[in-house]
Amino acid sequence: MITACPRPCAWRSYALGLGLLPLAAQAEFLADSSAHLDLRNFYQLRDYRQHDAPQSQAGNWSQGFVLRLQSGFTGGPLGFGLDATGLLGVKLDSGRGRSNDGTLPFGANSKEPVDDYSHLGLTAKLRYSQTQLQVGILMPQLPVAFRDDVRLLPQTFDGALLTSSEIEGLTLTAGQLWKSRTRESAGSDDMYIMGRDKAHASDEFNLAGATYAFTPRLSASYYYGQLKDIYRQHYLGLLHTLPLGEGLSLRSDLRYFDSGEDGAAISGPVDNRNLNAMLTLRAGAHAFGIGVQKMIGNDAFPVLNGYTTPYVANLMAYQTFTRPQEKSWQLRYDYDFAGLGLPGLNLMTRYVQGRDIDRGAGRADDSEWERNIDLSYVIQSGPLKSVALKWRNITYRSRYGADLDENRFIVNYTLKLW
Repeated sequence: MITACPRPCAWRSYALGLGLLPLAAQAEFLADSSAHLDLRNFYQLRDYRQHDAPQSQAGNWSQGFVLRLQSGFTGGPLGFGLDATGLLGVKLDSGRGRSNDGTLPFGANSKEPVDDYSHLGLTAKLRYSQTQLQVGILMPQLPVAFRDDVRLLPQTFDGALLTSSEIEGLTLTAGQLWKSRTRESAGSDDMYIMGRDKAHASDEFNLAGATYAFTPRLSASYYYGQLKDIYRQHYLGLLHTLPLGEGLSLRSDLRYFDSGEDGAAISGPVDNRNLNAMLTLRAGAHAFGIGVQKMIGNDAFPVLNGYTTPYVANLMAYQTFTRPQEKSWQLRYDYDFAGLGLPGLNLMTRYVQGRDIDRGAGRADDSEWERNIDLSYVIQSGPLKSVALKWRNITYRSRYGADLDENRFIVNYTLKLW
């Protein structure tokens, strides 16, 4: 098991692993290697609008760095490789009274965000034919375990992940996660249900699944996740794209989760079925989407601490619309300005309304709505080519909870080192 270590540790281990390889193996190990530095400048300001809000604002201005060193594989039927990942988040501006926005770690007593936080980790990898095993720091993108990357730094996990594509059209995945490192933390923690008591946690999340492409336009998926002695989850997904004519298509994305408690159920009961669907009609530069989502059962939809999942149709920038018994619908519109001769410029706007939220015995049901507007641009030429800029505007209102208005400004750029 690979854990966080002081800054020089990962680089020493990387160099040591390379030194132990024969010269012939080093050639392929190095020839196919690459290094990238992901830069993200992130600004967020949230204004709370409800009466008697515990704080008037939350937000920060920060800079993120993610260095990714990826080796090739040694020669022969069984190839060995070693990757290194370094993450650093730096506070540029924030302070008392504006902390706890889910971006920077902050002191529970001081209420002051830290000046910086970082982590270094290694990932050993083995490849045989079309099968690969990774052990170390992971960033999975699966229905039952997904790395959250919507703030400054991405969430990471420690664990082992096996992926196989030996059969054409079929991708098999299996693995086990041991620790979670949330997007606003440098430390590794046991995993628990987000929103519940982290004292009831586990260091073992088992997962397995398969995706099969029947045709280039039709695929189906099944995944299983188990946070030992806390909860288990089944996932079924169906994705289909139907061509309707020149520049016209209909994309159907159907998903179902079935979640319940596992083993000793140390975190309490888990009772949730999540049925959601998104239909998207694309017509040239335009896309029109309709989403529906329904929670069935006594509890909210369970996810691992520290992340949200795009595998629920009505995931928004602030809310997920997955509270007990909640029913929600979405309208979405996207436009690609390349249709007007402005490639790289895109607009997205969406609105979700949720109702019938069960707040418990003797309490009236809650309701909520959220609107997002994204305007993004990727610079197409010149010295700043490939720099991506995004403005995100969020409005959220609920009957009994927080009301807020929020703006985010994000600049992303990936620098290829070799």
